[in-house]
Amino acid sequence: MNHTGALVSARGLTKIYEGPPEHVAVGGIDFDVRRGEAFGFLGPNGAGKSTTMRMIGCVSPRSGGELTILGHDAARDRRTIKARLGSVPQDDTLDTELTVEENILIYGRYFGLRRDVIRERTDRLLEFARLTDKRASRVQDLSGGMRRRLTIARSLVNEPDLLLLDEPTTGLDPQARHLLWERLFRLKQDGVTLILTTHYMDEAEQLCDRLAVMDGGRIVAHGSPRELIERYVTREVLELRFPLDRHEQAAEKARGIGERIEVLPDRLLCYTSDGEAALEEAGRRGLDPLTALVRRSGLEDVFLTLTGRTLIE
Repeated sequence: MNHTGALVSARGLTKIYEGPPEHVAVGGIDFDVRRGEAFGFLGPNGAGKSTTMRMIGCVSPRSGGELTILGHDAARDRRTIKARLGSVPQDDTLDTELTVEENILIYGRYFGLRRDVIRERTDRLLEFARLTDKRASRVQDLSGGMRRRLTIARSLVNEPDLLLLDEPTTGLDPQARHLLWERLFRLKQDGVTLILTTHYMDEAEQLCDRLAVMDGGRIVAHGSPRELIERYVTREVLELRFPLDRHEQAAEKARGIGERIEVLPDRLLCYTSDGEAALEEAGRRGLDPLTALVRRSGLEDVFLTLTGRTLIE
């Protein structure tokens, strides 16, 4: 039972796929999503993000734990919950033979809406998605960015309280991604609660009020992007690049510079409160990098600290 007043609440949420061998996709996680916020699951492929989203979307039953959505139990009240959800899956499920307008009209009928209501909402949604001039175009003729915007517009036809977005911008070019971010930010301003999965750092920082970082089916950290950065990494990072034949030797020499050294295949990351002082220390140790960069810490550094590998696998 949800005692938190949250829109979505999970306690010990578990998903196990029977074997052999048995696979624990989600291993007993706790989280709450508050009304009106954008909440993100951040993690690599296989971390359990999409499985968690399928359970929230009531399309995959949980194996254990509690999951309350919009005040209802996810197992007992699936139909009631799904009527108030919007869902943007990782892969588009648009009908490519139909027009942009027809895709929204037909989807609206699944919710039992009257035709006049659907048509009025379709006009607003096409304007929202910047697709009004494409309403008579077949989906097969749209760009990838246009298809994603149409999928989001279609998911809003029932005016959902909660919108689920699984990897919403994967495969899009930078311009299309930023336009999609702008549309999602506007939705949040209008009071729609968003839950999204992503493996893009900049996307998580741009869109999410709070994040749950997942790895191996578990939540390894949670908080706002700024809280995560302050909690898990230093204020600055010194990046040093060396010729490949000197990389390992340089890594040994750099030990002890700053609070922690992360050795990546192409560079060294020195986590420190003062990047310039760390660079001076590197020089005193006889290190002569090809390039040196002092920058502020970000979410990618948090992820490397927590999981020891990059996000995109």
